[in-house]
Amino acid sequence: MSRRQVRETVFKMLFQIDVGKNMPDFFDEQWLEEEHLSPVEKSQVKEMIKKCLENLETVDAVIQKFLHKWDIRRVSGVDRSLLRLAVYEIKFEEDIPPIVSVNEAIELAKIYKGEESAKFINGILDGVLKESTVENK
Repeated sequence: MSRRQVRETVFKMLFQIDVGKNMPDFFDEQWLEEEHLSPVEKSQVKEMIKKCLENLETVDAVIQKFLHKWDIRRVSGVDRSLLRLAVYEIKFEEDIPPIVSVNEAIELAKIYKGEESAKFINGILDGVLKESTVENK
């Protein structure tokens, strides 16, 4: 399985936690078995979900800055979950190039929601990247 497949599994689980109001412990070994993950990949998925949820307040605050007169709760569950994962990676995962996180979020948006969603996510994440670049100078 590729890093992209791990990322897609994390996205789907974040969506279930958010929209389905499922608790993270809902995702037991049986659910992960359905995703055909290796033991290493299962560990990666669990760790990323844990870290995303631990940093959710910070991640949501970053996203909210770029929603311009919109509340994050009004964003669709798919878009919100993809944005949360990408912003988490941009802000907290130093080993992942930020542009990779952006591109993956856009591609997953096209698959799960369509071209308009991809454009919306691209716009938000472009702002996040620009802000991150300024902060790192």
